[in-house]
Amino acid sequence: MALTRTVSQVIRLEHPVINGFKEFIMRGNVIDLAVAVVIGTAFTALVTSIVTSIFNPLIASIFKADSLAKALPLTLSGGDKILFGAVIGALINFLLIAAVVYFLIVLPLNKLKEAQDRRRAAGVPSEVVADPTTELDLLTEIRDLLARNAAATASDEGSKHTA
Repeated sequence: MALTRTVSQVIRLEHPVINGFKEFIMRGNVIDLAVAVVIGTAFTALVTSIVTSIFNPLIASIFKADSLAKALPLTLSGGDKILFGAVIGALINFLLIAAVVYFLIVLPLNKLKEAQDRRRAAGVPSEVVADPTTELDLLTEIRDLLARNAAATASDEGSKHTA
């Protein structure tokens, strides 16, 4: 009997473990993190493409190599090579990603935060409503609606008595 109940709970997804998992997945942080990973992966592919297609050939032509990964080789006594060009390429890739993140994300957000802080310090609300609704406006609107409903109800009752 207990096994049947447990199986039916799992089938209907009512088991405490399943409920906990659903709550975990539906948290905003998990979804935000998943979006960040996907966007980060796409962004990395874009920057890597720019580095390998534009910067690596330019730097490789300076060092007279087929690619940046083969530039500045240091041949060791056993025939192995240390490829300083590959390290330079990774460094350029890192610097480009850091520059794009800083100039396109961090700097604009910092400027926005500074502007909001200045407005707050000056006493200006961050969002100015064109026509703010006050309590008096709401109460007047409620009074008018009640009066209309009372008039409509009275006219309906009056038409019932005359018929």
